[in-house]
Amino acid sequence: MSKAKIFLLALSLLVLLSCKPEEQWEALFNEKDLTGWDTYIGPAWEATSDSTVRRSDNPIGLNIDPQSVFSVVEVDGNPSIRISGEQWGGLSTTQEYSNYHLSLQFKWGEAKHKPRDKNKRDSGLLYHAGGPHGADGGFWMRSQELQVQEGDCGDYWGVAGGIMNIPAKKTDEFYVYDPEAEKLVFSDSSAVGRRCIKYPDAENPTGEWNTLELYCFGDTAVHLVNNKVVMVLYNSRYLSETGELPLKSGKIQIQSEGAEVFYRDIKVKKISGLPIDF
Repeated sequence: MSKAKIFLLALSLLVLLSCKPEEQWEALFNEKDLTGWDTYIGPAWEATSDSTVRRSDNPIGLNIDPQSVFSVVEVDGNPSIRISGEQWGGLSTTQEYSNYHLSLQFKWGEAKHKPRDKNKRDSGLLYHAGGPHGADGGFWMRSQELQVQEGDCGDYWGVAGGIMNIPAKKTDEFYVYDPEAEKLVFSDSSAVGRRCIKYPDAENPTGEWNTLELYCFGDTAVHLVNNKVVMVLYNSRYLSETGELPLKSGKIQIQSEGAEVFYRDIKVKKISGLPIDF
C-alpha cells in the first residue's frame, strides 16, 4: 500500500473519531418545507422547434419557481429535497456559516434534462457562497465547490473566481489530489485550471445513497465521501476587482444542473478546529 493510501486511511479514521458526543448538530432541512433556504433559477432552457433547447436572455429569479425545480418529497420512506434539474440554479441557505462541519446525504433520481440529457448526472455542493446570484454562468454564486457528479463526487471546482491551493499531480490530462504532492493553485484563471480530481473514489453506485461531509475551518477545507477523506484544500480565497481576498465564510448552495437528485439529513455544527493538523 502506498504512503498516500495509508495517509488517507489514517486521516479518514481520525476524522471519524473526532466527533464528540456533546457537539450539537443544527438541522438545515426541517423535513417539511424549504424554510431557511432561498431558491434561484437562472436563464431558462426553452425548447425549440427542432427538439433542442436555447437559453433565454433573462433569469427566472430569486424565490420564483413556477416549475417546482425545488420541492420536498418522500423518498425511501423519508422526507427529502428534490431538485429536478429541469432548470439550472441553486438552493442556498439564508444564513452564512464559517468554521463548521457539514453533513448530508444525496441520491440520484432518474430524470435528465436538455442540454445535459446525454451527460453524467450533475449537481454540486457550493460552500463559502456569496455575492450576486448568477455570478457563474448566470446560475450560481461565487464559491468553492465540492463536486456532486456521477463518478466525480469530491472533486474541486472553483466557481466564479474561487481559488484553492491543493496538493496534486498531473495524470494524463488531469490533476489528481495527492497529499504528498506540491500544492498547486486551482482557479478559472490559473495555469492548471479550476478542477482538481478527488482521490480515492469513494462514491456508491448510481441509485444508492451517498454521505458527503465537509469540514471548513479558517481557510482550510476537507472533502469526505462516504466516510473517506478524498481531498484537503488550503488557502481559500477569491479574485475580486481589487485582487485576491480571503474566503472563509458564506452560504451553502446546492446546484440544479440538468439531473434529478435528492438530498436529505442536511445538518451542520460549529467546530473549534480541524480533527487533526493538516
